[in-house]
Amino acid sequence: MVHRVLLHEIFTSSGRGCGGVPSGANQSRVRSRMREIAANAITATVRDLCIEVNHRMQPDMLAALQRAWNEEESPIGRTVLEQLLENARVAADGWYPICQDTGQAVLFVDIGQEVRVTGQLLSQALQEGVRQGYVEGYLRKSVVASPLRRINTGDNTPAIIYYDIVPGDRIRIGMVAKGAGCDNMSRLQMLTPADGQKAMEDFVVSTVQQAGPNASPPVVVGVGLGGTFEKAALLAKRALLRPVGEHHPDPSIAILERRLLANINDLGIGPAGYGGRVTALSVHVEGYATHIASLPVAVNLDCHSHRAKTIVI
Repeated sequence: MVHRVLLHEIFTSSGRGCGGVPSGANQSRVRSRMREIAANAITATVRDLCIEVNHRMQPDMLAALQRAWNEEESPIGRTVLEQLLENARVAADGWYPICQDTGQAVLFVDIGQEVRVTGQLLSQALQEGVRQGYVEGYLRKSVVASPLRRINTGDNTPAIIYYDIVPGDRIRIGMVAKGAGCDNMSRLQMLTPADGQKAMEDFVVSTVQQAGPNASPPVVVGVGLGGTFEKAALLAKRALLRPVGEHHPDPSIAILERRLLANINDLGIGPAGYGGRVTALSVHVEGYATHIASLPVAVNLDCHSHRAKTIVI
């Protein structure tokens, strides 16, 4: 009898019906507190985002390339960096793609729990935005419907989309236009705690070393530590959205990022693989809780075009 009373109070408190769902007038009050965003506005925003990141290098990346030019000791390395900066300028001025590989669209979507999307499913709005961006922006269509049958979809969809529910009444969309050359050079290793931190750091550095010129250096290095097999890879890719050169707020992780960057640049691969001081522009490490028996580490590389931007609606 006591259990029945408690369940009745749980299900009916605050005017809620079974499962805690607002009922009647309370549903109207909940809706009034929600911020509504039209699906077509999301589509237009994603369309413009796809076009912009493929044509205009963002300020953080431009600044990183300029710093690299100042630090590079190799004459041919400095020449490569000069050409990359000139390429970015010409692309922005003439609205040309920064690179012929305009990438597969990867979206990280943080949805405020006080947001309600109207007119269409959020997933449909996002995919339509990518479709319009790549078609109307005359960007190369690089997506095939099946990894084995290799038939091009013709509009660069479907995009790869990851969702997260966060506090607030905004939608944050982070996009990486991910080219195949750098993504193909990415790696994941399921280490154990017995392997230790040195093995983890060696794996990150060796991944860049094995990539050599194939990842189109100078690269941005995203590192995911912890979680599970798939979580580590997601952490590594999402790390690429951090402004280039911005260190992790945790001082111990920031120290790790600096050490990894120094060890990677000691490899001497250099800009475009021609040798030099600057092989990587930045290392971004993101971590997550993990199993007592696991030490997953993933490395996701992004090339010298690094087409990434985050917007808030």
